Amino acid sequence: MKLFTKSQYEKLIENGRDQTSHKDHPPVVKLFMTCTDCTWLISELDPEDSDIAFGLCDLGMGFPELGTVFISELENAQDILRFLERDLSFEGTHQMSVYANAAYEAGEIVTDETTLNNIALKLKL
Repeated sequence: MKLFTKSQYEKLIENGRDQTSHKDHPPVVKLFMTCTDCTWLISELDPEDSDIAFGLCDLGMGFPELGTVFISELENAQDILRFLERDLSFEGTHQMSVYANAAYEAGEIVTDETTLNNIALKLKL
């Protein structure tokens, strides 16, 4: 499976071109590594080096964080039991700051709408 559809890739690059200081794009894609607790919500790709992604990274150790990740490193971490997959049902419905705050509170990436809506209300978004 390709990690990104054409439209997702285009949106990720578009978001990466945004250089405004207050950007807070919703995640475009959710990636996960099978047989692990690792999950990534990706909101942008560097338009000059699409191997560099930005998003919410959760390695399953209770400390999710916003940051950059190399797509090639995620792909290289695959083996006979672990595969990097895209969540086909994921749709980013809130700004990344909402997902990040929910993840910080829960110690893991959260995607349920009730929790995200409550966080958005707290943040007044």
